[in-house]
Amino acid sequence: MLRPIVAVLAVFLAVLAGTTIDARAQEINDYPTSARAEYVFGCMKANGESRQSIEQCSCSIDVVASIIPYDRYVTAETVLSMAQVRGNLGGQFRSSEQAANALNDLRRAQAEAEVRCF
Repeated sequence: MLRPIVAVLAVFLAVLAGTTIDARAQEINDYPTSARAEYVFGCMKANGESRQSIEQCSCSIDVVASIIPYDRYVTAETVLSMAQVRGNLGGQFRSSEQAANALNDLRRAQAEAEVRCF
């Protein structure tokens, strides 16, 4: 009688552990493919369009994605884009503390990626 209970418990624990692993994998891989591709294309433009740069730039976005969540990445990218706008609107993005924090997070992640991948 004890064997079936142990077997059911073992299956339950295995499913629970698998769910936790899947959730963690999803959390780490929360960047959509299009965002990763866009990053790699931009990185390759800056670092040469070679096979080596594909490897390095792919590594770089993987490192960035492992450090900052996608929503924080989108915030930083938006700040970078909007800070280029002239006038009051662009000035708000250049002088906001929240914008500066998002940019600092992205820059730290990119610096770590530079060390690991290039």
